[in-house]
Amino acid sequence: MKKLLNHPEDFADQPLDGLCLAYPELYTRRGESGRIVPQAAGSQALKPRKETMKRTIHTPTWSALAFLCALTTSTADPSTPKGFDVASRPNLLPDPDGKPADLSKPVQVYILLGQSNMLGFGKINPAKGNSNGSLTQAAKEKGLYPYLVDDAGDWTERKDVRNVRVMGSGTGGMRLFNNEWMTIKDKAIGPEIGIGHHVGHATDAPVMLLKSCIGNRALGWDLLPSGSEPFEFTDAKGVTWIHPGYKGTPERWEKGTEPKKINWYAGMQYDGDIARARKVLAELDKYYPGATEYEIAGFFWWQGDRDSRSAALSNRYEKNLVHLIKQLRKDFDAPNAKFVCATLGQTEKGATDGGGKILDAMLAVDGNSGRYPEFKGNVATVYSHPLSKGGSSGGHYGGNAETYMNVGEAMGRAMVKLMKSVR
Repeated sequence: MKKLLNHPEDFADQPLDGLCLAYPELYTRRGESGRIVPQAAGSQALKPRKETMKRTIHTPTWSALAFLCALTTSTADPSTPKGFDVASRPNLLPDPDGKPADLSKPVQVYILLGQSNMLGFGKINPAKGNSNGSLTQAAKEKGLYPYLVDDAGDWTERKDVRNVRVMGSGTGGMRLFNNEWMTIKDKAIGPEIGIGHHVGHATDAPVMLLKSCIGNRALGWDLLPSGSEPFEFTDAKGVTWIHPGYKGTPERWEKGTEPKKINWYAGMQYDGDIARARKVLAELDKYYPGATEYEIAGFFWWQGDRDSRSAALSNRYEKNLVHLIKQLRKDFDAPNAKFVCATLGQTEKGATDGGGKILDAMLAVDGNSGRYPEFKGNVATVYSHPLSKGGSSGGHYGGNAETYMNVGEAMGRAMVKLMKSVR
């Protein structure tokens, strides 16, 4: 099945013809190549299971054939019918081909921002005596994310996607954690793996994922972008507090009192994260060997836990998020850069607590919500609750790698869909 995944063109035509004849409302063959394309109404039929990967070509089943049908399409396939939701497609990518990208084209840079779950706590290797929740179990035992494992059982490597991660507190120094081709290494992953494979597969140019973030930071305080204004908030006890705008300090003070400055200001982490990202881009060849130019193609944002714990910041989140999107594009001189955010995995639609307010804010900025017409076709939100394997953002989802992979893949597919919308 691994060979079929990577070389579906070698599969016999007759079973595929039979599939299309049996289910014409679900599948059709297109073009001179005879590519199989799922119809929009048939998207729910594509549910590959582990057992289909164990069967041989001599005993094909309808579920296996549906799987094979899906393999012959890609998220970048221009023949995908209208109405087919790329962001909900199954995780059917071929293994990376090992070829480098065309460096005559600018590197497409995607900047990853947020707090600790964007940083990544999905465990790669099993804990002693317990493999549950590890990426090794998910990919090598359960057969999930097959593009991560090659025919020899080793982790694959993308030679067209560069994975760079830097970190620092506030405006302090920069520590470099990752600077390599996209692969599995170290002890933990974040959403960058799923993002990188889907965006890399759909992009005919070099790609860099540039992650610049640190844990335990609030959008309404630490990550507040320049230009943000102060506001007042009255708490449940009737006390009114002043919350600072950009570069204001401290985090809050009671109205009518004199604020006492501290060694931190609103937006200090934002300034540091952006400065560190710019430092990487200023030395592009050091982080993407051979590259001479780049374009900021998009931003990924997974954050909200810290803000959800404050009534004031969770109520302000939508306004701050809208301003963040606009300010990032301004700060990087990238007015057309796409933006994808993901909600907190534990929060369900309809929740009314702080997490619910964060969820509502993120759903509101999605370009399809209609609330912000200027975001149509360039901002998307991933609803993470159905993708989470349990736990919460505060507990890093128990370190379950499937949560980080599922969310990353969904974010990657959402970005690909935004990319396709302007072609």
